[in-house]
Amino acid sequence: MSDSVGSKCGLVALIGRPNVGKSTLLNYLIGQKLSITSRKPQTTRHRILGIKTTDDVQIIYVDTPGLHSRNDKALNRYMNKTVGSVIQDVDVILFVVDRVRWTEEDELVFSNLQQASCPVLLLVNKSDLLDDKEVLLPFIDKISKRRVFSEIIPLSALKGHNVQELEKAIVHYLPQGPFMFPAEQLTDKNSRFIAAEFIREKITRQMGEELPYEVAVEIEEFREISGILHISALILVEKAGQKKIVIGQDGKRLRLIGSEARKDLERLFDIKVMLKLWVKVKGGWSDDDRALRSLGYD
Repeated sequence: MSDSVGSKCGLVALIGRPNVGKSTLLNYLIGQKLSITSRKPQTTRHRILGIKTTDDVQIIYVDTPGLHSRNDKALNRYMNKTVGSVIQDVDVILFVVDRVRWTEEDELVFSNLQQASCPVLLLVNKSDLLDDKEVLLPFIDKISKRRVFSEIIPLSALKGHNVQELEKAIVHYLPQGPFMFPAEQLTDKNSRFIAAEFIREKITRQMGEELPYEVAVEIEEFREISGILHISALILVEKAGQKKIVIGQDGKRLRLIGSEARKDLERLFDIKVMLKLWVKVKGGWSDDDRALRSLGYD
């Protein structure tokens, strides 16, 4: 831990509707894949800390689930509650929007930001994809009239455009104080959690629109034997038909999910991985508070 005079440390939340690029931005900021990404909304479900430490600055990024209007299941309520609690507990907020698109869910996030007392930076992500950059100014002007932002930064989380400028702005607004985590620590999540998330990412990317987002991964075995990391994981779905989709014809899709996940896990843990996957039907888990707690939604 740092107790040096002049060091800065603080919590920085990434807030926005689903699929605006929050997790992609987190991964770029900390320089390593930590938060899973896909084109499917609500890929991120948990509050995930990504910790970046330099000589005298420690930035604790908080990646949050996308705030969305659905509130009909326990899983939806959990994700929305997570975002609401984070807004009140951080030192800086990064409000991420997708170019000049403004939806009902952006409006929901914006209204939640009214309870924030810390600096809020507006990040216009994917701005490099705009054919006509001149549409940015009226969009920014319109939002700025509704709320004063500490900074407004157009950027590309995927390509890293303007991310350095963003980091400088974040450091400017961080409070002075000792580090909260050891300098070498990357996240508050354990290896089992990250393994489960990486597997779930591959399922989400493989399935696309074929499968509802009610898929969970539970790690049953995680141990190193003779230089090989053995991971056994249970993929939970809600219906028998979904199980067939995940397994695929002759098990082909499940093998592909396992192969892709194993490559990522070997890169992350820097060790050979033996990965075994099973699929199990567990009806109604996404609307069962007790089941959610057992899966780490707490």
